[in-house]
Amino acid sequence: MKRSHLIALIVLNIFWAASYSSFAALKKIGIGVGEIVTLRYTLAALVMGVLWPILPGKSPRGRDLATALAMGVIVFVGAPRLQVLGVHLGNAADSSVLMAFEPLITSVAAALFLREYVPARRWFGFSLGLLGVLLLNRVWRPEFQMTNLTANAVFISAFLCEAAYSMLGKALIGRAGLLRVLTIALLGGAIVNLALDGPSTVAVARTLPAAAWWHVSYLVAICTLVGYAVWYVVISETDVNLAIMTIFIQPLAGVPIAAFLLGEPLHWGQLWGGLAIVAGLALGLWPPKVKRNQEAADMGA
Repeated sequence: MKRSHLIALIVLNIFWAASYSSFAALKKIGIGVGEIVTLRYTLAALVMGVLWPILPGKSPRGRDLATALAMGVIVFVGAPRLQVLGVHLGNAADSSVLMAFEPLITSVAAALFLREYVPARRWFGFSLGLLGVLLLNRVWRPEFQMTNLTANAVFISAFLCEAAYSMLGKALIGRAGLLRVLTIALLGGAIVNLALDGPSTVAVARTLPAAAWWHVSYLVAICTLVGYAVWYVVISETDVNLAIMTIFIQPLAGVPIAAFLLGEPLHWGQLWGGLAIVAGLALGLWPPKVKRNQEAADMGA
């Protein structure tokens, strides 16, 4: 992976980790999940629609167009709603642990559908990352119980939706401009979201306080437009199973963010969990010696 791509993904995952504070702030003033999802992705679709004439690359057509629209419904409608439903059926502690399974699920999908090779050292890095998340959440506590299989299944199904964005998208951006694919996907998601929660979202937008619009703008501009576009840029040149490892940065970054913004207390499990995640990332992301030597030779040439 290019150093610039790695840095971009690290920053991006920190931004995504901070998005949960925006969700909490919007929920606190009484905005429902459907309205947040609809407002976020509809505004993102409108922005990209305005920019459409200057977007580079070819437009997806025929089957690719239908795939991009369907992908938008899966990722921008299904995934966020399934995640929230899973949290409501279960509890936040369980969900935070289940988040660690997203890199594993996406890597398996990449191996099956994209024929990507996942080396043993990367699987070990995944395992260390998962161990770190378990330590972060202190799963040994009596109050932590992963007993609701239905809630867990619903939450994990959201990761399958997210994996579809990478699996289907990587194939599409080889034939069409990545920003045009993203725009079509956002349009497909916006149409369905508006059909589900359009009237209530319009009513909420009319009364939304100025402070809340900062959170909405952050979710639209940084977490959606920049985030999903950068992800496509990276996976266009990098294996999905390698890029997805950076998702482990989110729980790691979420600890200081929650402590600073929400005043949540710190504990030793976060220290040991953070160290395990860092070790897993280093093991999974650090290129093998042969590749490092080749990169050094290329730079010398």
